[in-house]
Amino acid sequence: MDTFDVLIMGGSAAGLSCALILGSAVSKPFANNKKIGIVAHQKSSALNEALLNNVLGFKKGTKGNQVLEDGIVQLSELYPHVIQIENEKVTKIEGEFPNFKVFTNKNSYNTKTVVVAVGPSNLFNIEGLMQYVIPHHSLPPQKERIMLKNNNHLVAEGIYVAGVLAGWRSQFAIAAGSGAQVATDILTFWNDGNHTMVHDSISNL
Repeated sequence: MDTFDVLIMGGSAAGLSCALILGSAVSKPFANNKKIGIVAHQKSSALNEALLNNVLGFKKGTKGNQVLEDGIVQLSELYPHVIQIENEKVTKIEGEFPNFKVFTNKNSYNTKTVVVAVGPSNLFNIEGLMQYVIPHHSLPPQKERIMLKNNNHLVAEGIYVAGVLAGWRSQFAIAAGSGAQVATDILTFWNDGNHTMVHDSISNL
């Protein structure tokens, strides 16, 4: 089995944003040979019930479930080299950097780096990550939400957390930005520590 350079868990705002940024670096010398994957599980995403009237660039009445569907299409059309794993849910992680093994309800995958971008439900039960679970710092206690203990998205070497599970509030723009931040951290790591962002420009069209 081939080894992913990074495997993202979760196909909602944070996970898809992370995948899009990583995928967009395909032309960069430090990223063009990287194998990127996303376990694009969306069934439990809070976006399925969301109405996104207060998100910059979204028209009034934009529904979260449509954003989820469109995000998958956007990723596949723009960056088809990013491998989308559908209809699977992560159940276990074992190993340490750079040799992780990720288990789903159907398969297992080898990866050097992991991005955990699933929801903050107190039903979170991914074996191998439970030691990092703590009560959520930025959501009302009565909601009984959890987060993964982290330092600027880094849980442990090679394990990143993104979105609300990283301790951020449950706003679409915040979760998406968190996923983008993790992606640029990974790109910076691949680029020998040189701070790295990926921008398109109208002048380059």
